[in-house]
Amino acid sequence: MKKNSVLAWSIVVALGGFLFGFDTAVISGAEKAIQQYWNLSVFEHGLTISIALIGTVIGSLLGSRPSDKFGRKNTLYFVAVVYLLSSLGTAMADNWYVFLVFRFLGGLGVGTSSVTAPIYISEISPADRRGRLVGLFQFNVVLGILISYLSNYLISQGGESSWRWMLGVQAAPSLVFLILIKFIPESPRWLILKKGATEKALEILRIINPLNCEEELASIKRSETKLGESSKSSESLFSGQYSKPVIFAVLFAFFNQVSGINAIIYYAPRIFEMAGLGAHSSLLSTVGIGLINFAFTLLALNFIDKVGRRVLMLIGSFGLIVSLFLVAFTFHTERFSGMAIPIYMMVFIAFFAFSQGAVIWVFISEIFPNQVRAKGQTLGSSTHWVMAALVAFYFPYFAETFGGAATFSFFGAMMVLQLLFVWRFMPETKGKSLESIGENIVLH
Repeated sequence: MKKNSVLAWSIVVALGGFLFGFDTAVISGAEKAIQQYWNLSVFEHGLTISIALIGTVIGSLLGSRPSDKFGRKNTLYFVAVVYLLSSLGTAMADNWYVFLVFRFLGGLGVGTSSVTAPIYISEISPADRRGRLVGLFQFNVVLGILISYLSNYLISQGGESSWRWMLGVQAAPSLVFLILIKFIPESPRWLILKKGATEKALEILRIINPLNCEEELASIKRSETKLGESSKSSESLFSGQYSKPVIFAVLFAFFNQVSGINAIIYYAPRIFEMAGLGAHSSLLSTVGIGLINFAFTLLALNFIDKVGRRVLMLIGSFGLIVSLFLVAFTFHTERFSGMAIPIYMMVFIAFFAFSQGAVIWVFISEIFPNQVRAKGQTLGSSTHWVMAALVAFYFPYFAETFGGAATFSFFGAMMVLQLLFVWRFMPETKGKSLESIGENIVLH
């Protein structure tokens, strides 16, 4: 039962990932209708798509502050409220500026949840199951993307105002998330390191790890001593002591986005239309992308604690390189044989979901010591979202100016660099306690 309690807490917090994924992808089905509804210029349309990402960047940059000051649980309450307000506000907006405000608010929720949810799950998870449990967050992200694609496809049959329903249905899971947060405990590591509430933390550790809770408590306290008093919340992440995890987090997040994943998530229907598919077939093909993303994320969760994070990344990098250059070659030759581009895209999504998609939030949440984990997660998350905003904003321009061949060749070249990074530098973290990972990376 206690083992199931940890799983239940992780599932509840991972609902933040579902809303993250839904909010991120739902705009793909509504963006054309929104552009026509308010007669938006090219710049205004680009801003409408990217405003949520701007909010996400700000939310991820600020995410460590409420998470460290008020606790992981209270920060998740804020995230749930923001998602609820954003979904209702965008659905009922009576002018473009109000719509932008609520899309921006939703972005704040996405950014903050991408910091807080993986931290929370990593801090309550036993070492031998941490990969799968933190991976539930990413699993729910792709489930949210899939459900948003299916929802968009079904609701699109509903007439001119269907875009409002596409955005508004998110209010239901947002409300469920808000209610369920009440039933999860605070992170024991936050209680010890930020509040000194040892007894309360020990009660939670007894549920998480009943056989070794006392040893785990001692390990958490010992890690604080080993890294020195200067490593508390006032310590700068860029003091030099944490240079290794900082470099790993920044590079990992950078490569995640220069794979082109968000360009495909946001603009899949347009990419398919570039390849010769009709509008209806393009929307339906995005559902296929969502299904592949979902299936291979689920597959990755079954392997991440068995073969490790690094092996998944090596396999995935090879697959991403091949699929991206196949897309580029097809655009270059302009031999669009019906479903060639969609098939290559689905292969890309499969390898991405099996590697970067499943590993990123797990790996970044593991590599920083307890004292600066929220700041480190903020750095990785904000790097991820800055790059996501840049890719989403500039992709239409580059695709139109340089063509699909050059654009996807660039993404493929970046994945060659990712392969070199994983092969030469990425450490393995499977099966190790958070304290030992932090100490090994920082002190060696």
